[in-house]
Amino acid sequence: MKAPITLRPADRGAILRALAAGAVPRTGLQHIQVGRLAEITALRRDIEHVAGGGSSFRLVIGEYGAGKTFFLSLVRIVALEHRLVTAHADLGPYRRLHGTSGQARTLYAEAVRNLATRTAPDGGALGRIVERFVTDAMKEAPTAGLPVEDVIDSKLAPIQEQAGGYDYAAVLKAYWAGSQKGNEALKAAALRWLRGEYTTRSEAREALGVRSIIEDANILDAFKSLARFVRVAGYAGLFVILDELVNLYRIQNPLARGQNLEQILSMVNDVMQRDGAGIGFVLGGTPDFLQDPRRGVFSYPALRSRLEENSFARVGLVDLSGPVIRLPTLAPEELFVLLSQIRSVFSGYDPSKHLVPDQAIMAFMADCRDRIGDAYFRTPRSTVRRFVQLLSLLEQNPGTDWQTLLDTSQMPQGADDGAVSHGVIALHDDLTSIRI
Repeated sequence: MKAPITLRPADRGAILRALAAGAVPRTGLQHIQVGRLAEITALRRDIEHVAGGGSSFRLVIGEYGAGKTFFLSLVRIVALEHRLVTAHADLGPYRRLHGTSGQARTLYAEAVRNLATRTAPDGGALGRIVERFVTDAMKEAPTAGLPVEDVIDSKLAPIQEQAGGYDYAAVLKAYWAGSQKGNEALKAAALRWLRGEYTTRSEAREALGVRSIIEDANILDAFKSLARFVRVAGYAGLFVILDELVNLYRIQNPLARGQNLEQILSMVNDVMQRDGAGIGFVLGGTPDFLQDPRRGVFSYPALRSRLEENSFARVGLVDLSGPVIRLPTLAPEELFVLLSQIRSVFSGYDPSKHLVPDQAIMAFMADCRDRIGDAYFRTPRSTVRRFVQLLSLLEQNPGTDWQTLLDTSQMPQGADDGAVSHGVIALHDDLTSIRI
């Protein structure tokens, strides 16, 4: 007998507010997860590889509204469970992989501000990680018979081998000095440098006595240094998740677009050569971003040769061993389960409080199909949002009949209902049992 599922009121509210806005909830994803088992398993293997000291790179490709952001959020949760530190950010007009006016540095800063650990899953974990590192160094110093500064230098030896590594150690020693003297401004300056928030070298030199900063030209090196640092601090590695790569596809300037694609090539090459052990990159984008022969990733021959998919994977065959993972569309049966789970979230997993019966979900799906066609399950974001609006209306207006809110005259009869119902019965237990 399965244990009853519990749902905290805070999680319930967060899930429903996010879904109503067409966004991905920050918490409680396990309550609405459906399908994608093979893809999650593939990324789990990547995560385990990174946690073991390896490196990985993946492109997650899906249409708008197909669930990329949701999938990447699930991947982030899995990474946290494997004691990895995660950094995530969305690309945009002012956040790119390469730039000349601070766009790449801004992307790095956003990712590090969102740094998360298992005990700080909502981000902002950089301070905790640095504090843990400094505390461990202070504990080791008496045993080693060395000053704390020397212990910090010894622990950071792997980072000092990289470009800018010496300043990395200097910044962390400055943080330790600030904690010893109660100098909060010095500690804040050190964290600011680690987040890539200094815009000029002179400002950083005045505050910390260092000669370099994290800037547009070196964010990939900065990510690799951060990965080594978190491993030294006691974590398994770093998993970097970057979404909305379609913004690179939208860059009008061919030179700027090519420079951004070169950064992706550098990531791929680093992973293949194991340069930067303990780091994984997952990038989310659309099919156009990947395949467009003029502006997409495949317009760059060196990337195309590395990222092209298995030519034998045809006629329904899928190869998840390559660097590109395409998110399949949800089957109608899977969408039924997803809507059923949302209904359960509304009711707090009390079947007696369900706002609508299964028949209403079937009628709702038929209504969506008739209104927007097959896109209602291929890109489920709009369908989910509309269903949440329906349930919200019923919750706020007790006694309202759901049939008055849907045009039930278009509800399919006979074969269609039977096919979906049969699929739901067959898939329901498997899909609802998938948990991160």
